[in-house]
Amino acid sequence: MKRILLMLSALLSMSLLSYAQEGYVPSAENIAARERFSADRFGIFIHWGIYSMLGDGEWVMHNKNIDYQEYSRLAQGFCPSKFDASQWVSAIKGSGAKYITITSRHHDGFSMFDSKVSDYNVVDATPFGRDVIGELAEACSEQGIRLHLYYSHLDWGRTDYAPKGRTGLGTGRPEPEDQEASWEHYMAFIDAQLTELLTQYGPIGAIWFDGYWDKDALNREELHKVWKLDHEYELIHKLQPACLVGNNHHVDTFPGEDIQIFERDVPGHNDYGYSTQQISRLPLETCQTMNDSWGYRIKDLNYKSPEYLIKYLAQTAGKGANLLLNIGPRPDGTLPEEALTRLEAMGKWLSVNGEAIYGTEAGYVPEQLWGVSTQKDNKLYIHVLEWQESILIPSGKNRVLSAYQLDGGRKVEFTRDKQSIRIQVPRSSDPDQVIVLEFKENL
Repeated sequence: MKRILLMLSALLSMSLLSYAQEGYVPSAENIAARERFSADRFGIFIHWGIYSMLGDGEWVMHNKNIDYQEYSRLAQGFCPSKFDASQWVSAIKGSGAKYITITSRHHDGFSMFDSKVSDYNVVDATPFGRDVIGELAEACSEQGIRLHLYYSHLDWGRTDYAPKGRTGLGTGRPEPEDQEASWEHYMAFIDAQLTELLTQYGPIGAIWFDGYWDKDALNREELHKVWKLDHEYELIHKLQPACLVGNNHHVDTFPGEDIQIFERDVPGHNDYGYSTQQISRLPLETCQTMNDSWGYRIKDLNYKSPEYLIKYLAQTAGKGANLLLNIGPRPDGTLPEEALTRLEAMGKWLSVNGEAIYGTEAGYVPEQLWGVSTQKDNKLYIHVLEWQESILIPSGKNRVLSAYQLDGGRKVEFTRDKQSIRIQVPRSSDPDQVIVLEFKENL
């Protein structure tokens, strides 16, 4: 028995090391959380704050050079009377998403939770007076969806955010004389708010940082020290060992991070210019907008079609990544009808085809002109995103037992030789026609 326990201990240590980065060994709880995260494959991003009142996106304070004192007065009129956390979570759960990531505090510095270290928050500074994060945490718990929290490193309104970075330079903030002391005060404020978020709202699936790049005039080593990433990540893992850490910094991952984030790009692509980093062995996540904006923009009705979004979900899964799909709620607290329609369509598709998304890994067949593949156990899922008459798949010595459409189970014709199989692809109106290949042995 003792020998068995020693062997199990050794195996666990090897597993921990395989996930480890230099100087950081994740806990067993953290590794289990990473595996759950990767299995989820689909989450919804929420960008919501007082900026939604202006209907011009979450960067409006920076883009329009709004004075920081004038901007803060927006809070006096923030009263989203139609906000219903249970309705939000119900609609999101119906889409097939497994978690929600919401902006607890964006670059404008306004906190959407009850903070004791800043009165500039949704409870104390608005006539609404309700804790948005608290209500959402309760609704997520009741409906079985994990809650992740976005948190901005940078701040366009606080005077202790000094020296200033490369954004928010037109907001009129004065520069303090003792910038070093001010910065230490600001970092202590971040620690205090992170502690609040991780002790007031139950289990948090992940902390999702943003804004590191605001001071990217410094080199990687300097930025790592300036932001005190080792300290912050250690604090998070101490307060909640299973809480994952992700940072939208657009560079290679740092020790202590549990998720690698790609903004607006599937891993391996760089259409938007943000994704120059190397793909790591960490769980991967692509964040993408449903229209062209993160926060609510009244003129932005350029929503991606449901068909496009379903294909995009398949493409991310085909790269072994999660899709974090964004919605910008209106200032009254409602989700736009265009967003709800797309949530419903994705939920309908996943109710039939979710087997090919949830709990899968990137398929051994790399991305092709026709689409992508995912796999699980002895099944290879062929995601046909662009129809062609036949598809050639390498199979090696692992014998294919059957081929069929996931939707309906109709058999698909195929021929095989020693090293490959050729599938005859049926015509289909499905934006992602999934064909399942069952092999004799696990892949």
